[in-house]
Amino acid sequence: MEIALMQYLNPRVNLVVPNVYWGIRGLNHECDLVKLTRNNYATEIEIKVSKADLKRDKEKRHQHKSILFKYFYFAVPAGLVNFALEEIPERAGLFSVEKHETDPYALPWHSVTKIRKAKQNKQCKAWTDAGRYKLAALGTLRILGLKKKILKLGGK
Repeated sequence: MEIALMQYLNPRVNLVVPNVYWGIRGLNHECDLVKLTRNNYATEIEIKVSKADLKRDKEKRHQHKSILFKYFYFAVPAGLVNFALEEIPERAGLFSVEKHETDPYALPWHSVTKIRKAKQNKQCKAWTDAGRYKLAALGTLRILGLKKKILKLGGK
């Protein structure tokens, strides 16, 4: 799901970084995906894969509220869309991610559909250049970590 969402968020135009949870001033919770646009406004995407996962999210103290994010979305497998619409806050948008099997020897591909647009957080502030740089640096650390894992698994 994460790969499909990252592609959908267009990393050729936007800075898209997974698993952001430290190093960003003012961020008080982990973000599954952060998209930062050229005009320095950010969107948070929270990935949920089960009903229990969606229900547990309501218990989080931060409720995904931050002046760092203009928009907030949940992303769920296509089969959880109706349940998610009942569980997520009104301000949150929703993406559906559908898995399509292809050839049994190839990776499956996914399609992403925006089910509901998020409401704009009017208290949101544009990110500073320093914040943008820090997010890019965190993205670089994610790449380094993944490349190390590939090497351990026997990659070149």
